[in-house]
Amino acid sequence: MLTPQTTLNCNGTLLDVISPIVMGILNLTPDSFFDGGQYQEEKKMLEQVEKMLLQGADIIDIGGMSSRPGAAFVSADEEIKRVIPAIQSIKKHFPEAILSVDTWRSSVAKASVEHGIGIINDISGGQFDKTLFETVASFKNIPFILMHIQGTPDSMQTAPHYDNVLEDILKYFIEKTGQLRELGVKDIVLDPGFGFGKSIAHNYEILKNMHVFQIMDLIILAGISRKSMIYKYLSIEPNEALSATSALHLVALQQGARILRAHDVKEAKEVIALHQLLQQS
Repeated sequence: MLTPQTTLNCNGTLLDVISPIVMGILNLTPDSFFDGGQYQEEKKMLEQVEKMLLQGADIIDIGGMSSRPGAAFVSADEEIKRVIPAIQSIKKHFPEAILSVDTWRSSVAKASVEHGIGIINDISGGQFDKTLFETVASFKNIPFILMHIQGTPDSMQTAPHYDNVLEDILKYFIEKTGQLRELGVKDIVLDPGFGFGKSIAHNYEILKNMHVFQIMDLIILAGISRKSMIYKYLSIEPNEALSATSALHLVALQQGARILRAHDVKEAKEVIALHQLLQQS
């Protein structure tokens, strides 16, 4: 294995991931599975961003379209209407914050970068908008988070099947990173896509073997926070899934994750601190 990547150039700002970092989730949608509808008003949105930054969030991930299982796509105009004013407001009040946009659309990615976004976080791996990879490549210094998904949000949890889930995801990563490298994309983050076209068994098979993706020598992101792989298995609600999320965050770090995408920044940072202490012992 080569020396793994430890930095991301976020539109001119260098982000160090030698120690794991936290991506705080900011959903601007009315229908996200956990916090939908909470941050559509600017005041509440800014209060949540400030809270996450004070708690140590290294990235704020802004989403204008729900990707929960069963979710339908909204129009590009509606997605832009949700995210661009938020980006403008956040950059005005917190100019040093590193922002990412959770989108699969070229038009949304382009508008977001023009207004100060530093990372593109795509759930589709370039599959829903065939021009996205070329658009991302044109930005030069915008990292791309490449997530694995089987199917689309409205159908992905209908009997997902793999011959070998780890091999299939690894092949996907190799193919997609090859395409991105050929276009000139420099910084790529891998996200195995927990809950995106996976059964509960698939999710835990991925989690306990996530280290296999380290062969790619790229930064790995884990998006586990309060997901159905936790609350459905435990027969609880998403708002009761914080302690279990923290437990799985530790496993993800042990398996090589360098970015935790989380609703609860403070608790994710605490898990990272204890993991770092264990590494030093």
